[in-house]
Amino acid sequence: MGIDLKAGGRRTGHKSSSRVIKTANPYTRLLIKLYKFLARRTDSAFCAAVVKRLHMSKVNTPPVGLNRLSKYMKNKDGKIAVVVGKVTDDVRMLEVPQLTVCALSFTETARNRIVAAGGECLTFDQLALRAPTGANTVLLRGPKSRKALAHFGHSTTVNNPHTHDGVKPYVRSKGRKFESARGRRRSCGFKI
Repeated sequence: MGIDLKAGGRRTGHKSSSRVIKTANPYTRLLIKLYKFLARRTDSAFCAAVVKRLHMSKVNTPPVGLNRLSKYMKNKDGKIAVVVGKVTDDVRMLEVPQLTVCALSFTETARNRIVAAGGECLTFDQLALRAPTGANTVLLRGPKSRKALAHFGHSTTVNNPHTHDGVKPYVRSKGRKFESARGRRRSCGFKI
């Protein structure tokens, strides 16, 4: 039994992205070192989650707006909001509540509005001193809104009748003339 080279052979040289730090950003590299150490020495699930998110690509760390941030931090006085990503301003929001936010970066207006409301903007190294195990923190992340996600089904089985409900097909148009025979009708074999 040989290796099927036409099909690409064996997948070699594909290490886990968490094993090799891909970013060249020295600040992020140091943060990964710091939180990896904390995760190992404190057995904190929070630190492990932060490390995992620090390794993520830009697509997988979407920004969080002030509106979403304040919505999730309602009735959570004295807790620190933690975002492994960027915090952006929301012009639709008239007044910002007092928040303590830790993030990788802030837009200038978002930072000004948080500070003006009596809140504070922390960096991750400041957070490590204040809450090394993530006590009294709320870990948040932004919405993933890539175009490709509209085409993905639910993470259930293929046999489940609702796997493909509301999933956008890869077709030019959804009209009568476009790919609506076998596989799209119950009467013609099966429907997805």
